[in-house]
Amino acid sequence: MTATAPREEQLWSRCAGCASLLYRKRLRRNLDVCPECGKHARLGAPERLRQLVDPGSLRLLPDRLPEADPIDFVDVLPYPHRLTGARASTGLAEGVVCATAAIGGHPVVLAVMDFRFLGGSLGCAVGELITRAAERALDDRTPLVLVTASGGARMQEGALSLMQMATVSQAIAALREAGLLTVSVLTDPTYGGVAASFATNTDLVLAESGARMGFAGPRVIRQITGRALPEGFQTADFLLRHGQVDMVVQRRSLRGRLVALLAATRAGRPARPPVPRQEPAPRRERLAEDGAALARPAGPAAGAATPAAGDTPAVRDAWDTVRLARHPGRPTTLDYLDSVFDGFVELHGDRLGADCPAIVGGLARLAGRHVMVVGHQKGHTTAELVARNFGMASPAGHRKALRLMRLAARLGLPVITLVDTPGADPGVSAEEQGQAAAIAENILTLTVLPTPVLAVITGEGGSGGALALAVADRVLMLENAVYSVISPEGCAAILWPDRSAAPQAARALRLTAPDLCRLGVVDEVVSEPSSAAHDDPAETADRLRAALLANLLPLLDVPPAMLVRLRRQRFRRFGANRAGARAGLR
Repeated sequence: MTATAPREEQLWSRCAGCASLLYRKRLRRNLDVCPECGKHARLGAPERLRQLVDPGSLRLLPDRLPEADPIDFVDVLPYPHRLTGARASTGLAEGVVCATAAIGGHPVVLAVMDFRFLGGSLGCAVGELITRAAERALDDRTPLVLVTASGGARMQEGALSLMQMATVSQAIAALREAGLLTVSVLTDPTYGGVAASFATNTDLVLAESGARMGFAGPRVIRQITGRALPEGFQTADFLLRHGQVDMVVQRRSLRGRLVALLAATRAGRPARPPVPRQEPAPRRERLAEDGAALARPAGPAAGAATPAAGDTPAVRDAWDTVRLARHPGRPTTLDYLDSVFDGFVELHGDRLGADCPAIVGGLARLAGRHVMVVGHQKGHTTAELVARNFGMASPAGHRKALRLMRLAARLGLPVITLVDTPGADPGVSAEEQGQAAAIAENILTLTVLPTPVLAVITGEGGSGGALALAVADRVLMLENAVYSVISPEGCAAILWPDRSAAPQAARALRLTAPDLCRLGVVDEVVSEPSSAAHDDPAETADRLRAALLANLLPLLDVPPAMLVRLRRQRFRRFGANRAGARAGLR
Protein backbone atom coordinates (compact mmCIF):
# COMPACT_ATOMS: atom_id res chain seq x y z
CA MET A 1 0.00 0.00 0.00
CA THR A 2 2.81 2.38 0.89
CA ALA A 3 4.66 1.69 -2.36
CA THR A 4 1.60 2.51 -4.48
CA ALA A 5 0.66 5.75 -2.69
CA PRO A 6 2.65 8.08 -5.03
CA ARG A 7 1.03 6.39 -8.06
CA GLU A 8 -2.43 6.95 -6.55
CA GLU A 9 -1.63 10.60 -5.86
CA GLN A 10 -0.77 11.09 -9.54
CA LEU A 11 -3.98 9.44 -10.71
CA TRP A 12 -6.33 11.43 -8.48
CA SER A 13 -6.68 15.06 -7.48
CA ARG A 14 -8.91 16.76 -4.90
CA CYS A 15 -10.72 19.93 -5.98
CA ALA A 16 -9.85 22.96 -3.88
CA GLY A 17 -13.36 24.29 -4.41
CA CYS A 18 -15.76 21.45 -3.65
CA ALA A 19 -13.32 18.83 -2.30
CA SER A 20 -14.44 16.28 -4.90
CA LEU A 21 -11.93 13.55 -5.68
CA LEU A 22 -11.27 13.76 -9.42
CA TYR A 23 -9.58 11.45 -11.87
CA ARG A 24 -6.49 13.36 -12.95
CA LYS A 25 -6.77 12.54 -16.67
CA ARG A 26 -10.40 13.64 -16.71
CA LEU A 27 -9.47 16.88 -14.97
CA ARG A 28 -6.70 17.55 -17.49
CA ARG A 29 -9.09 16.89 -20.41
CA ASN A 30 -11.36 19.51 -18.84
CA LEU A 31 -8.45 22.03 -18.88
CA ASP A 32 -7.97 21.68 -15.10
CA VAL A 33 -11.46 22.97 -14.39
CA CYS A 34 -13.45 20.92 -11.89
CA PRO A 35 -16.38 19.28 -13.73
CA GLU A 36 -18.39 19.29 -10.49
CA CYS A 37 -18.15 22.92 -9.32
CA GLY A 38 -16.32 24.75 -12.13
CA LYS A 39 -13.33 25.69 -9.96
CA HIS A 40 -10.43 26.80 -12.18
CA ALA A 41 -7.18 25.32 -10.87
CA ARG A 42 -4.02 27.36 -11.31
CA LEU A 43 -1.93 26.52 -14.34
CA GLY A 44 1.80 26.66 -14.84
CA ALA A 45 3.07 28.71 -17.77
CA PRO A 46 3.94 25.70 -19.99
CA GLU A 47 0.45 24.21 -19.64
CA ARG A 48 -1.17 27.60 -20.25
CA LEU A 49 0.76 27.98 -23.48
CA ARG A 50 -0.24 24.51 -24.63
CA GLN A 51 -3.90 25.39 -24.10
CA LEU A 52 -3.77 28.73 -25.93
CA VAL A 53 -1.52 28.47 -28.97
CA ASP A 54 -1.82 26.63 -32.27
CA PRO A 55 -0.01 23.24 -32.28
CA GLY A 56 3.48 23.51 -33.71
CA SER A 57 3.55 27.31 -33.67
CA LEU A 58 5.27 27.90 -30.31
CA ARG A 59 8.80 29.34 -30.39
CA LEU A 60 10.22 30.11 -26.97
CA LEU A 61 12.18 33.34 -26.59
CA PRO A 62 15.54 33.28 -24.77
CA ASP A 63 15.18 33.31 -20.99
CA ARG A 64 18.75 33.10 -19.73
CA LEU A 65 19.90 36.32 -18.12
CA PRO A 66 22.92 37.19 -15.96
CA GLU A 67 22.58 36.01 -12.38
CA ALA A 68 21.55 38.96 -10.24
CA ASP A 69 21.20 39.46 -6.52
CA PRO A 70 21.13 43.25 -6.77
CA ILE A 71 20.90 44.12 -3.07
CA ASP A 72 22.44 41.02 -1.45
CA PHE A 73 19.11 40.30 0.22
CA VAL A 74 19.01 37.81 3.08
CA ASP A 75 16.05 36.95 5.29
CA VAL A 76 15.93 33.48 6.83
CA LEU A 77 17.50 32.33 3.54
CA PRO A 78 19.80 34.12 1.08
CA TYR A 79 17.92 35.20 -2.02
CA PRO A 80 20.06 33.05 -4.39
CA HIS A 81 18.97 29.96 -2.43
CA ARG A 82 15.31 30.87 -2.99
CA LEU A 83 15.97 31.26 -6.72
CA THR A 84 17.70 27.89 -6.89
CA GLY A 85 14.77 26.24 -5.11
CA ALA A 86 12.23 27.86 -7.42
CA ARG A 87 14.13 26.72 -10.51
CA ALA A 88 14.41 23.17 -9.22
CA SER A 89 10.72 22.90 -8.31
CA THR A 90 9.33 24.44 -11.51
CA GLY A 91 11.90 23.63 -14.18
CA LEU A 92 11.76 27.28 -15.25
CA ALA A 93 14.55 29.84 -15.44
CA GLU A 94 12.32 32.63 -14.11
CA GLY A 95 8.75 33.51 -13.24
CA VAL A 96 7.65 34.20 -16.82
CA VAL A 97 7.81 32.29 -20.10
CA CYS A 98 7.88 34.36 -23.29
CA ALA A 99 7.32 33.09 -26.80
CA THR A 100 6.14 33.82 -30.30
CA ALA A 101 3.22 31.72 -31.54
CA ALA A 102 -0.05 31.77 -33.42
CA ILE A 103 -3.52 31.76 -31.90
CA GLY A 104 -6.14 30.77 -34.45
CA GLY A 105 -3.63 31.55 -37.18
CA HIS A 106 -2.94 35.04 -35.86
CA PRO A 107 0.73 35.68 -34.95
CA VAL A 108 1.29 36.96 -31.42
CA VAL A 109 4.00 37.42 -28.84
CA LEU A 110 3.11 36.02 -25.41
CA ALA A 111 4.45 36.55 -21.90
CA VAL A 112 2.93 34.06 -19.47
CA MET A 113 3.66 34.40 -15.76
CA ASP A 114 3.93 31.38 -13.47
CA PHE A 115 2.77 31.75 -9.87
CA ARG A 116 4.73 28.67 -8.81
CA PHE A 117 7.99 30.61 -9.23
CA LEU A 118 8.30 32.76 -6.07
CA GLY A 119 4.65 33.71 -6.29
CA GLY A 120 5.05 35.00 -9.84
CA SER A 121 6.80 38.02 -8.36
CA LEU A 122 8.00 40.83 -10.60
CA GLY A 123 11.76 41.13 -10.35
CA CYS A 124 14.42 42.55 -12.62
CA ALA A 125 14.68 39.40 -14.74
CA VAL A 126 10.90 39.06 -15.12
CA GLY A 127 10.61 42.74 -16.05
CA GLU A 128 13.45 42.40 -18.55
CA LEU A 129 11.94 39.32 -20.19
CA ILE A 130 8.47 40.87 -20.53
CA THR A 131 9.99 44.10 -21.86
CA ARG A 132 11.99 42.13 -24.44
CA ALA A 133 8.80 40.32 -25.43
CA ALA A 134 7.07 43.67 -25.94
CA GLU A 135 10.03 44.91 -27.98
CA ARG A 136 9.83 41.76 -30.10
CA ALA A 137 6.12 42.43 -30.69
CA LEU A 138 7.01 45.97 -31.77
CA ASP A 139 9.70 44.72 -34.14
CA ASP A 140 7.41 42.04 -35.60
CA ARG A 141 4.34 44.31 -35.58
CA THR A 142 2.26 41.68 -33.86
CA PRO A 143 -0.09 41.88 -30.85
CA LEU A 144 1.23 41.24 -27.36
CA VAL A 145 -0.72 38.92 -25.07
CA LEU A 146 0.15 38.93 -21.36
CA VAL A 147 -1.11 36.25 -18.99
CA THR A 148 -0.62 37.46 -15.43
CA ALA A 149 -0.35 35.48 -12.19
CA SER A 150 1.55 37.29 -9.47
CA GLY A 151 1.61 38.35 -5.86
CA GLY A 152 3.34 41.61 -6.81
CA ALA A 153 6.84 43.04 -7.02
CA ARG A 154 9.73 40.89 -5.74
CA MET A 155 10.76 42.38 -2.41
CA GLN A 156 14.12 40.56 -2.43
CA GLU A 157 15.23 42.96 -5.17
CA GLY A 158 14.15 46.11 -3.35
CA ALA A 159 13.35 49.29 -5.26
CA LEU A 160 14.82 47.84 -8.46
CA SER A 161 11.81 45.51 -8.66
CA LEU A 162 9.54 48.55 -8.23
CA MET A 163 11.21 50.16 -11.25
CA GLN A 164 10.06 47.23 -13.42
CA MET A 165 6.51 48.55 -13.20
CA ALA A 166 7.63 51.61 -15.15
CA THR A 167 9.97 49.72 -17.47
CA VAL A 168 7.29 47.31 -18.69
CA SER A 169 4.66 50.08 -18.81
CA GLN A 170 6.74 52.16 -21.16
CA ALA A 171 7.14 49.13 -23.43
CA ILE A 172 3.32 48.90 -23.47
CA ALA A 173 3.21 52.63 -24.30
CA ALA A 174 5.48 52.06 -27.31
CA LEU A 175 3.10 49.40 -28.62
CA ARG A 176 0.17 51.76 -28.17
CA GLU A 177 1.96 54.44 -30.15
CA ALA A 178 2.61 51.95 -32.95
CA GLY A 179 -1.07 50.99 -33.09
CA LEU A 180 -0.41 47.41 -31.97
CA LEU A 181 -2.91 45.55 -29.80
CA THR A 182 -2.03 44.64 -26.23
CA VAL A 183 -4.15 42.19 -24.24
CA SER A 184 -3.81 41.05 -20.67
CA VAL A 185 -5.47 37.94 -19.31
CA LEU A 186 -5.82 38.13 -15.54
CA THR A 187 -5.56 34.75 -13.84
CA ASP A 188 -5.61 33.85 -10.18
CA PRO A 189 -4.06 35.71 -8.44
CA THR A 190 -2.86 39.05 -9.84
CA TYR A 191 -1.91 41.60 -7.18
CA GLY A 192 0.42 44.42 -6.25
CA GLY A 193 2.88 45.90 -8.70
CA VAL A 194 1.77 43.68 -11.58
CA ALA A 195 -1.89 44.66 -11.13
CA ALA A 196 -0.87 48.32 -10.85
CA SER A 197 1.09 48.36 -14.10
CA PHE A 198 1.03 46.16 -17.18
CA ALA A 199 -1.84 43.88 -16.09
CA THR A 200 -4.29 46.79 -16.27
CA ASN A 201 -2.79 49.27 -18.74
CA THR A 202 -3.23 47.15 -21.86
CA ASP A 203 -5.85 47.87 -24.53
CA LEU A 204 -8.02 44.93 -23.46
CA VAL A 205 -8.24 43.31 -20.04
CA LEU A 206 -9.79 39.86 -19.79
CA ALA A 207 -10.29 38.00 -16.52
CA GLU A 208 -10.39 34.24 -16.42
CA SER A 209 -13.31 32.93 -14.40
CA GLY A 210 -12.32 32.67 -10.75
CA ALA A 211 -9.38 35.06 -11.05
CA ARG A 212 -8.75 37.60 -8.29
CA MET A 213 -7.07 40.94 -8.91
CA GLY A 214 -6.35 44.04 -6.86
CA PHE A 215 -3.66 46.40 -5.73
CA ALA A 216 -3.72 45.30 -2.08
CA GLY A 217 -4.31 41.69 -1.11
CA PRO A 218 -7.24 40.66 1.10
CA ARG A 219 -5.04 39.93 4.12
CA VAL A 220 -3.42 43.37 3.95
CA ILE A 221 -6.80 45.09 3.61
CA ARG A 222 -8.23 43.22 6.61
CA GLN A 223 -5.17 43.99 8.72
CA ILE A 224 -5.17 47.71 7.92
CA THR A 225 -8.90 48.42 7.90
CA GLY A 226 -10.07 45.87 10.45
CA ARG A 227 -13.11 45.27 8.25
CA ALA A 228 -14.65 42.11 6.92
CA LEU A 229 -14.50 42.00 3.12
CA PRO A 230 -17.62 41.86 0.94
CA GLU A 231 -18.69 38.54 -0.54
CA GLY A 232 -16.80 37.87 -3.78
CA PHE A 233 -14.41 40.80 -3.18
CA GLN A 234 -11.76 41.23 -5.92
CA THR A 235 -13.02 38.24 -7.91
CA ALA A 236 -13.48 38.32 -11.67
CA ASP A 237 -17.21 38.97 -11.34
CA PHE A 238 -16.53 41.77 -8.83
CA LEU A 239 -14.08 43.35 -11.29
CA LEU A 240 -16.63 43.15 -14.10
CA ARG A 241 -19.35 44.77 -11.99
CA HIS A 242 -17.01 47.61 -11.08
CA GLY A 243 -15.93 48.27 -14.66
CA GLN A 244 -12.35 47.13 -14.27
CA VAL A 245 -12.22 44.39 -16.93
CA ASP A 246 -13.65 44.03 -20.42
CA MET A 247 -15.01 40.54 -19.88
CA VAL A 248 -14.89 37.43 -17.74
CA VAL A 249 -14.11 34.28 -19.71
CA GLN A 250 -14.34 30.61 -18.83
CA ARG A 251 -11.09 28.76 -19.51
CA ARG A 252 -12.70 26.57 -22.16
CA SER A 253 -13.72 29.74 -24.05
CA LEU A 254 -10.53 31.74 -23.57
CA ARG A 255 -8.69 30.64 -26.70
CA GLY A 256 -11.78 31.22 -28.88
CA ARG A 257 -12.34 34.66 -27.41
CA LEU A 258 -8.73 35.63 -28.08
CA VAL A 259 -9.03 34.40 -31.66
CA ALA A 260 -12.11 36.58 -32.19
CA LEU A 261 -10.44 39.66 -30.70
CA LEU A 262 -7.24 39.17 -32.68
CA ALA A 263 -9.23 38.69 -35.89
CA ALA A 264 -11.28 41.85 -35.36
CA THR A 265 -8.34 44.05 -34.51
CA ARG A 266 -6.24 42.65 -37.35
CA ALA A 267 -9.02 43.35 -39.85
CA GLY A 268 -9.35 46.93 -38.68
CA ARG A 269 -5.65 47.78 -38.63
CA PRO A 270 -4.26 49.50 -41.73
CA ALA A 271 -1.01 48.24 -43.14
CA ARG A 272 2.02 50.12 -41.87
CA PRO A 273 5.69 49.88 -42.73
CA PRO A 274 7.70 47.68 -40.37
CA VAL A 275 9.42 49.37 -37.46
CA PRO A 276 13.21 49.29 -37.76
CA ARG A 277 14.80 47.00 -35.22
CA GLN A 278 16.35 48.64 -32.17
CA GLU A 279 19.94 49.70 -32.16
CA PRO A 280 22.29 47.00 -30.85
CA ALA A 281 22.83 47.00 -27.11
CA PRO A 282 26.15 48.94 -27.12
CA ARG A 283 24.55 51.72 -29.14
CA ARG A 284 21.54 51.80 -26.80
CA GLU A 285 23.89 52.04 -23.83
CA ARG A 286 25.75 54.96 -25.43
CA LEU A 287 22.47 56.74 -26.09
CA ALA A 288 21.46 56.18 -22.47
CA GLU A 289 24.77 57.56 -21.23
CA ASP A 290 24.46 60.57 -23.51
CA GLY A 291 20.95 61.16 -22.24
CA ALA A 292 22.00 60.93 -18.61
CA ALA A 293 24.78 63.43 -19.24
CA LEU A 294 22.39 65.80 -20.99
CA ALA A 295 19.90 65.73 -18.13
CA ARG A 296 22.54 65.89 -15.39
CA PRO A 297 23.07 69.32 -13.75
CA ALA A 298 26.31 71.08 -14.59
CA GLY A 299 27.37 71.17 -10.95
CA PRO A 300 26.13 70.16 -7.50
CA ALA A 301 23.27 72.15 -6.06
CA ALA A 302 23.96 74.23 -3.02
CA GLY A 303 23.18 72.06 -0.02
CA ALA A 304 22.62 68.99 -2.18
CA ALA A 305 24.55 65.76 -1.78
CA THR A 306 27.20 67.47 0.38
CA PRO A 307 26.43 68.71 3.91
CA ALA A 308 26.65 72.43 4.53
CA ALA A 309 29.41 73.89 6.65
CA GLY A 310 29.01 72.89 10.28
CA ASP A 311 27.01 69.77 9.49
CA THR A 312 28.34 66.34 10.33
CA PRO A 313 27.36 63.62 7.85
CA ALA A 314 25.19 61.13 9.69
CA VAL A 315 25.62 57.41 9.07
CA ARG A 316 22.33 56.07 10.36
CA ASP A 317 20.93 52.62 10.67
CA ALA A 318 18.23 51.99 8.07
CA TRP A 319 15.55 51.49 10.72
CA ASP A 320 16.46 54.80 12.38
CA THR A 321 16.09 56.45 8.96
CA VAL A 322 12.63 54.88 8.56
CA ARG A 323 11.58 56.38 11.88
CA LEU A 324 12.91 59.80 10.87
CA ALA A 325 11.10 59.63 7.53
CA ARG A 326 7.86 58.99 9.43
CA HIS A 327 8.40 61.70 12.08
CA PRO A 328 5.16 63.70 12.47
CA GLY A 329 7.08 66.97 12.52
CA ARG A 330 8.72 66.35 9.15
CA PRO A 331 7.83 69.05 6.58
CA THR A 332 4.90 68.12 4.36
CA THR A 333 4.06 69.04 0.77
CA LEU A 334 1.99 72.01 1.93
CA ASP A 335 4.91 73.18 4.09
CA TYR A 336 7.24 73.06 1.07
CA LEU A 337 4.66 74.80 -1.11
CA ASP A 338 4.77 77.65 1.39
CA SER A 339 8.55 77.74 1.90
CA VAL A 340 10.12 76.60 -1.39
CA PHE A 341 7.56 77.87 -3.92
CA ASP A 342 5.69 81.13 -4.38
CA GLY A 343 2.11 81.95 -5.36
CA PHE A 344 0.68 78.46 -4.99
CA VAL A 345 -2.86 78.13 -6.37
CA GLU A 346 -4.42 74.81 -5.43
CA LEU A 347 -6.51 72.96 -7.99
CA HIS A 348 -9.03 70.38 -6.84
CA GLY A 349 -10.86 67.34 -8.07
CA ASP A 350 -10.51 64.43 -10.46
CA ARG A 351 -13.47 65.67 -12.57
CA LEU A 352 -15.12 62.30 -12.06
CA GLY A 353 -16.81 62.92 -8.74
CA ALA A 354 -14.20 63.16 -5.97
CA ASP A 355 -11.34 65.21 -4.53
CA CYS A 356 -8.83 63.13 -2.59
CA PRO A 357 -7.28 65.09 0.33
CA ALA A 358 -4.15 62.88 0.32
CA ILE A 359 -3.02 64.54 -2.94
CA VAL A 360 -2.55 68.29 -3.26
CA GLY A 361 -1.53 70.06 -6.42
CA GLY A 362 -1.69 73.21 -8.40
CA LEU A 363 0.20 76.04 -10.06
CA ALA A 364 3.16 77.71 -8.36
CA ARG A 365 6.38 79.58 -9.09
CA LEU A 366 9.91 78.39 -8.42
CA ALA A 367 12.37 81.29 -8.52
CA GLY A 368 9.96 83.10 -10.85
CA ARG A 369 9.34 80.12 -13.15
CA HIS A 370 5.82 78.74 -13.38
CA VAL A 371 5.53 75.04 -12.54
CA MET A 372 2.87 72.46 -11.67
CA VAL A 373 3.44 70.92 -8.25
CA VAL A 374 1.74 67.69 -7.16
CA GLY A 375 2.42 65.86 -3.93
CA HIS A 376 1.21 63.62 -1.14
CA GLN A 377 -0.04 65.41 1.95
CA LYS A 378 0.11 63.78 5.38
CA GLY A 379 -0.12 66.33 8.19
CA HIS A 380 1.46 66.84 11.60
CA THR A 381 -1.34 66.24 14.12
CA THR A 382 -3.46 63.15 14.50
CA ALA A 383 -6.49 65.05 13.22
CA GLU A 384 -4.59 66.21 10.12
CA LEU A 385 -3.24 62.74 9.44
CA VAL A 386 -6.69 61.18 9.66
CA ALA A 387 -8.24 63.91 7.49
CA ARG A 388 -5.56 63.34 4.83
CA ASN A 389 -5.71 59.53 5.14
CA PHE A 390 -2.05 59.55 6.20
CA GLY A 391 -1.03 60.58 2.69
CA MET A 392 -2.45 57.40 1.15
CA ALA A 393 -4.07 58.41 -2.13
CA SER A 394 -7.35 56.98 -3.36
CA PRO A 395 -7.98 56.34 -7.06
CA ALA A 396 -9.49 59.83 -7.15
CA GLY A 397 -6.18 61.22 -5.87
CA HIS A 398 -4.18 59.47 -8.55
CA ARG A 399 -6.65 60.66 -11.20
CA LYS A 400 -6.43 64.22 -9.88
CA ALA A 401 -2.64 64.05 -10.09
CA LEU A 402 -2.93 62.68 -13.62
CA ARG A 403 -5.28 65.49 -14.66
CA LEU A 404 -2.89 68.14 -13.34
CA MET A 405 0.17 66.57 -14.98
CA ARG A 406 -1.61 66.39 -18.33
CA LEU A 407 -2.69 70.01 -17.91
CA ALA A 408 0.92 70.98 -17.25
CA ALA A 409 2.01 69.28 -20.47
CA ARG A 410 -0.63 71.17 -22.47
CA LEU A 411 0.47 74.45 -20.92
CA GLY A 412 4.16 73.69 -21.42
CA LEU A 413 4.89 73.76 -17.68
CA PRO A 414 7.38 71.51 -15.87
CA VAL A 415 5.98 69.08 -13.30
CA ILE A 416 7.49 68.77 -9.82
CA THR A 417 6.22 65.97 -7.60
CA LEU A 418 6.79 65.62 -3.85
CA VAL A 419 6.47 62.01 -2.70
CA ASP A 420 5.61 61.19 0.91
CA THR A 421 3.28 58.23 1.38
CA PRO A 422 3.36 54.86 3.11
CA GLY A 423 1.55 53.56 0.02
CA ALA A 424 -1.70 53.86 -1.89
CA ASP A 425 -5.01 53.62 -0.04
CA PRO A 426 -5.62 49.88 0.62
CA GLY A 427 -9.30 50.22 1.53
CA VAL A 428 -12.30 48.36 0.14
CA SER A 429 -13.68 51.46 -1.58
CA ALA A 430 -10.31 52.11 -3.25
CA GLU A 431 -10.38 48.61 -4.73
CA GLU A 432 -13.97 49.07 -5.87
CA GLN A 433 -12.93 52.29 -7.65
CA GLY A 434 -10.00 50.70 -9.48
CA GLN A 435 -6.90 51.53 -7.45
CA ALA A 436 -4.60 49.29 -9.49
CA ALA A 437 -5.72 50.73 -12.82
CA ALA A 438 -5.45 54.31 -11.53
CA ILE A 439 -1.82 53.78 -10.49
CA ALA A 440 -1.08 51.97 -13.74
CA GLU A 441 -2.45 54.84 -15.82
CA ASN A 442 -0.30 57.38 -13.94
CA ILE A 443 2.83 55.32 -14.51
CA LEU A 444 2.02 54.79 -18.19
CA THR A 445 1.27 58.48 -18.77
CA LEU A 446 4.40 59.70 -17.02
CA THR A 447 6.56 57.58 -19.31
CA VAL A 448 5.32 59.66 -22.28
CA LEU A 449 4.56 63.07 -20.70
CA PRO A 450 6.13 65.68 -23.04
CA THR A 451 7.31 68.08 -20.35
CA PRO A 452 10.09 67.97 -17.73
CA VAL A 453 9.24 65.87 -14.67
CA LEU A 454 11.24 66.21 -11.47
CA ALA A 455 10.38 64.01 -8.48
CA VAL A 456 11.53 64.38 -4.87
CA ILE A 457 11.15 61.68 -2.22
CA THR A 458 10.67 63.91 0.83
CA GLY A 459 9.64 61.36 3.47
CA GLU A 460 8.24 57.88 2.85
CA GLY A 461 8.26 56.52 -0.67
CA GLY A 462 6.01 53.52 -0.34
CA SER A 463 5.58 51.05 -3.21
CA GLY A 464 3.33 51.74 -6.22
CA GLY A 465 1.68 54.66 -4.46
CA ALA A 466 5.03 56.44 -4.55
CA LEU A 467 5.97 55.35 -8.07
CA ALA A 468 2.67 56.79 -9.35
CA LEU A 469 4.28 60.24 -8.87
CA ALA A 470 7.95 59.30 -9.35
CA VAL A 471 8.42 58.24 -12.99
CA ALA A 472 10.56 61.27 -13.72
CA ASP A 473 13.52 62.64 -15.66
CA ARG A 474 15.35 63.21 -12.39
CA VAL A 475 14.60 61.70 -8.98
CA LEU A 476 15.92 63.47 -5.90
CA MET A 477 15.72 62.20 -2.34
CA LEU A 478 16.10 63.95 0.99
CA GLU A 479 18.84 62.48 3.13
CA ASN A 480 16.51 60.96 5.75
CA ALA A 481 13.78 59.80 3.37
CA VAL A 482 13.14 56.17 2.41
CA TYR A 483 11.91 54.57 -0.83
CA SER A 484 10.93 50.92 -0.93
CA VAL A 485 8.98 48.24 -2.75
CA ILE A 486 7.26 47.33 0.57
CA SER A 487 7.28 48.58 4.14
CA PRO A 488 9.79 46.94 6.48
CA GLU A 489 6.89 45.69 8.61
CA GLY A 490 5.18 44.15 5.59
CA CYS A 491 8.39 42.53 4.41
CA ALA A 492 9.09 41.12 7.88
CA ALA A 493 5.57 39.70 8.16
CA ILE A 494 6.03 37.79 4.90
CA LEU A 495 9.65 36.64 4.99
CA TRP A 496 10.51 36.53 8.70
CA PRO A 497 8.74 34.67 11.51
CA ASP A 498 7.05 37.87 12.74
CA ARG A 499 6.82 41.66 12.32
CA SER A 500 9.40 42.26 15.07
CA ALA A 501 12.04 41.70 12.37
CA ALA A 502 11.12 45.03 10.73
CA PRO A 503 14.53 46.60 11.58
CA GLN A 504 16.27 43.66 9.87
CA ALA A 505 13.97 43.99 6.89
CA ALA A 506 14.71 47.72 6.65
CA ARG A 507 18.43 46.97 6.37
CA ALA A 508 17.90 44.17 3.85
CA LEU A 509 15.66 46.27 1.57
CA ARG A 510 18.35 48.94 0.91
CA LEU A 511 15.75 51.69 1.18
CA THR A 512 17.90 54.63 2.29
CA ALA A 513 18.98 57.50 0.06
CA PRO A 514 22.69 56.54 -0.15
CA ASP A 515 21.84 52.94 -1.09
CA LEU A 516 19.32 54.02 -3.72
CA CYS A 517 21.75 56.52 -5.16
CA ARG A 518 24.31 53.74 -5.56
CA LEU A 519 21.67 51.58 -7.25
CA GLY A 520 20.89 54.38 -9.69
CA VAL A 521 17.23 54.60 -8.62
CA VAL A 522 17.87 58.07 -7.21
CA ASP A 523 19.95 60.69 -9.03
CA GLU A 524 20.86 62.97 -6.14
CA VAL A 525 20.64 63.08 -2.35
CA VAL A 526 19.63 66.40 -0.82
CA SER A 527 21.31 66.78 2.55
CA GLU A 528 19.34 67.77 5.61
CA PRO A 529 20.48 69.77 8.64
CA SER A 530 22.65 67.78 11.04
CA SER A 531 19.74 66.42 13.05
CA ALA A 532 16.87 66.15 10.56
CA ALA A 533 14.52 68.20 8.37
CA HIS A 534 11.93 68.70 11.10
CA ASP A 535 14.48 70.40 13.39
CA ASP A 536 15.29 73.13 10.83
CA PRO A 537 12.54 73.30 8.18
CA ALA A 538 13.75 76.67 6.84
CA GLU A 539 17.25 75.38 6.10
CA THR A 540 15.82 72.21 4.57
CA ALA A 541 13.60 74.32 2.31
CA ASP A 542 16.59 76.39 1.16
CA ARG A 543 18.54 73.25 0.27
CA LEU A 544 15.60 71.71 -1.53
CA ARG A 545 14.99 74.90 -3.54
CA ALA A 546 18.63 74.98 -4.65
CA ALA A 547 18.54 71.29 -5.64
CA LEU A 548 15.30 71.71 -7.59
CA LEU A 549 16.66 74.64 -9.57
CA ALA A 550 19.97 72.94 -10.33
CA ASN A 551 18.18 69.87 -11.66
CA LEU A 552 15.28 71.58 -13.41
CA LEU A 553 17.08 74.26 -15.41
CA PRO A 554 19.01 71.87 -17.71
CA LEU A 555 15.78 69.97 -18.46
CA LEU A 556 14.05 73.13 -19.69
CA ASP A 557 16.39 73.22 -22.70
CA VAL A 558 15.68 69.64 -23.81
CA PRO A 559 13.08 69.28 -26.62
CA PRO A 560 9.93 67.38 -25.53
CA ALA A 561 10.54 64.40 -27.82
CA MET A 562 14.08 64.04 -26.48
CA LEU A 563 12.82 64.31 -22.89
CA VAL A 564 10.48 61.38 -23.41
CA ARG A 565 13.19 59.37 -25.13
CA LEU A 566 15.70 59.97 -22.33
CA ARG A 567 13.15 59.23 -19.63
CA ARG A 568 12.41 55.89 -21.26
CA GLN A 569 16.09 55.10 -21.52
CA ARG A 570 16.49 55.91 -17.84
CA PHE A 571 13.97 53.27 -16.81
CA ARG A 572 14.96 50.80 -19.52
CA ARG A 573 18.31 50.47 -17.78
CA PHE A 574 16.71 48.90 -14.70
CA GLY A 575 16.73 45.41 -16.19
CA ALA A 576 18.55 42.25 -15.23
CA ASN A 577 21.85 43.42 -16.76
CA ARG A 578 21.75 46.61 -14.70
CA ALA A 579 20.82 44.66 -11.57
CA GLY A 580 23.75 42.33 -12.09
CA ALA A 581 26.12 45.25 -12.56
CA ARG A 582 24.83 46.87 -9.36
CA ALA A 583 25.08 43.72 -7.23
CA GLY A 584 27.31 43.70 -4.19
CA LEU A 585 26.04 46.62 -2.10
CA ARG A 586 27.55 46.65 1.33
